[in-house]
Amino acid sequence: MKALRVGIGLAVLFAAPAFADSETEAGDVSEVDKDAAGPLRERVRPVSGNLFLKSGRFELSPGVTISVKDAFYTKYIVGLTLTYFPFETLGVGLRAGYGIPAVSGAAQICTTGTGGKCTQPTLAELEKYKAPGEIQLVAGLDLQWAPIYGKISLSAEKFLHFDLYGVLGGEVVQYGPVGTMTFGGNLGLGVRFVASKWLAFRVEMRDLIYGETGTGIGDSTRQQIVVDFGVSVFLPTTFGEG
Repeated sequence: MKALRVGIGLAVLFAAPAFADSETEAGDVSEVDKDAAGPLRERVRPVSGNLFLKSGRFELSPGVTISVKDAFYTKYIVGLTLTYFPFETLGVGLRAGYGIPAVSGAAQICTTGTGGKCTQPTLAELEKYKAPGEIQLVAGLDLQWAPIYGKISLSAEKFLHFDLYGVLGGEVVQYGPVGTMTFGGNLGLGVRFVASKWLAFRVEMRDLIYGETGTGIGDSTRQQIVVDFGVSVFLPTTFGEG
């Protein structure tokens, strides 16, 4: 009988740690289940893929272009761009715009009749003296390469999606008061801030290069920095994700 009691005692002694381990494991599983179903799972969500895709779609983008640091004219160009993307990172676009020139704040005219005093000229005076840089119409064919798509975290649940791209193309420019035509080129960088699967806001900076002849300072090559602000609508408005 004494041997039986000793055997039962040993069995209880060795079973106790195993029972404790089983309780610990059960407790761990319970905590995992709580985390999986708890509020933290709803607050921190995985970051999804691209908010929009461009491949096989058209981008229709009206915009306003403003020239930067022009000596004579500040140009405001109201235009429209239509781009097709045969691939996700590559697009081919047509662009056209109508220029509205204004006198630059840096422009000055000095005449002997005013005793050497310089004043800001009027638009008619700039045209009279054939000041360079008056753009009337522009049109071009562009190649666009957009290799970078990214996201910026605004908060735990909000992300700003953006699309960086470079652009290179040929240009037809109508300039001067008589509308002389010339050819040129442009290159630049741009970014789209994506609002939805079909809507984005676009900012571009371009270097427009073209030649002018018969101006008041003779023949010259114009290198004009312009900034373009536009709204992009992607058509069709929906796309397949896989």
